Amino acid sequence: MKKIIFPILILFPIFLFAQATPGQKTSINLEKKEKPSITFAKTIKAAEMKTHLTVLASDELEGRETGTEGQRKAADYIAGEFKKLGLPPIVNGNSYFQNIAFAGERWEEIEVNVGKKRFRNLWNFYAFPYTNGDNLEVIEKEVIFLGYGIDDAKYSDYKGVNVKGKTALVYQGEPMNSEGVSYLTGTKTPSDWATDWRKKLEAAKANGVKTILFIDAKIQKSISEHRQVLLSPRLQIQETAPEEVVYPNNLFVSTDVVKAITGKKNKKFIAARDAINKTGKPHNQKFKTKFSLKYEKWKREILGSNVLGFIEGSDPKLKEEVVVITAHYDHLGMKGESIFHGADDNASGSSTVLEIAQAFVEAKKNGAGPRRSVLCMLVSGEEKGLLGSQYYATFPIFPLANTVANVNVDMVGRLDPKHEKANNPNYIYVIGSDRLSTELHDINEAANKEFTKIELDYTYNDPKDPNRFYERSDHYNFAEKGIPAIFYFSGTHEDYHRPSDTVDKINFEKMEVIGKLIFHTSWQLANQDKRIEVDVK
Repeated sequence: MKKIIFPILILFPIFLFAQATPGQKTSINLEKKEKPSITFAKTIKAAEMKTHLTVLASDELEGRETGTEGQRKAADYIAGEFKKLGLPPIVNGNSYFQNIAFAGERWEEIEVNVGKKRFRNLWNFYAFPYTNGDNLEVIEKEVIFLGYGIDDAKYSDYKGVNVKGKTALVYQGEPMNSEGVSYLTGTKTPSDWATDWRKKLEAAKANGVKTILFIDAKIQKSISEHRQVLLSPRLQIQETAPEEVVYPNNLFVSTDVVKAITGKKNKKFIAARDAINKTGKPHNQKFKTKFSLKYEKWKREILGSNVLGFIEGSDPKLKEEVVVITAHYDHLGMKGESIFHGADDNASGSSTVLEIAQAFVEAKKNGAGPRRSVLCMLVSGEEKGLLGSQYYATFPIFPLANTVANVNVDMVGRLDPKHEKANNPNYIYVIGSDRLSTELHDINEAANKEFTKIELDYTYNDPKDPNRFYERSDHYNFAEKGIPAIFYFSGTHEDYHRPSDTVDKINFEKMEVIGKLIFHTSWQLANQDKRIEVDVK
């Protein structure tokens, strides 16, 4: 891709200021030969980042889970920092908080029994509250093995089988031959039936299935991957919650549960599965057994908030346009006595945005403020599904049509194994910068080339990357609205989503350099004559 070096378009004469006003850090001289962005980037300090991060990741804030007292304390701290900087409360003219009402739900009780044997939740089975109804108790005398639970013109497990009001047992994935070729696609690339399990829920619903059991042969791995969703209340924004989709009762079960259901017919069951894969033809079986499922849900309203720091632009013609800089300040809270501190995820990003906010404030106080307005927004609900940024994108304080770009910061305080092995802290993963605007990509490249000179790693920007980080942080809700977005990320590590993500492991010098790069890129977005263009479809 062609790289264009964008010059900083505004050069200011010498300004000499006397004593600092409240909230101002120091008197600043703008040298004739030094670009303003360099002068104010110098105010981004590792020591000050450490001060913020130490508070946000402290035991007192108890992991900052959305809707908890710890999250509210974190929000109050951030709002207090904005107030110290002299930023006005812009929400309804009197608040820094964009409050959000979430509807929360989790399992109060859930149990599965086959015959006289009782199985353990999060060991032998698991279920997502949000795809199941509220309260239930069912007892079945028969379970039907229904292959892969697919209902497609090319292959259907439902054809000729009456499953209305019954319990179905199905495999995940789809039938593949001995060479790994799908009978549905004719290639080694699986169909949507294998990659989207809700498609099977829809098929079960359409065919009248009452309860569907998905066989998970690697259940402990799956439970570990979905641990946070399974243990914490699932949240929805109340104002935007869609109509409830009524699926059949559904859960994922281990092979031990399957053996209890199939009993003495287990070998015939395995043979039926093998026959499907060998011939590409559906096979089904009925098992006489006593299967019971019982569950109750906990449901309540949970309150969260986005915290907004607004620096009004200096150019009357451009100040209605806004550059939004985001980071989420929520984390996973507590599990039992363990505090999930979230020092890197994402006290690091939150601390970085606070330092960037003060740098823009320093510029404004010294008569060199950004031409466009800058909104520094710390959002909650990210760990629950990017909900805080989704709320802002749905109910924006400033029109989305006037939003120039979103600059998002999430986990920038550590090294991932790849760069730790190479002993290279001077890098950052850049994600999404060229998805909607090549100009945004070029601005960041130019800022790094001129000012910070670190490695820009685009590994996770590949649309085929299986981690799908582009869809996993708050910038995505802006990109979904057609707003160019850039996401800065240092990668995951062994302490990711663990209580051991603590302050002592943060590399603050690295954070400072990344903070300066983000500031230089944001400065260009806020100051160039013409707003960046969307040129990628």
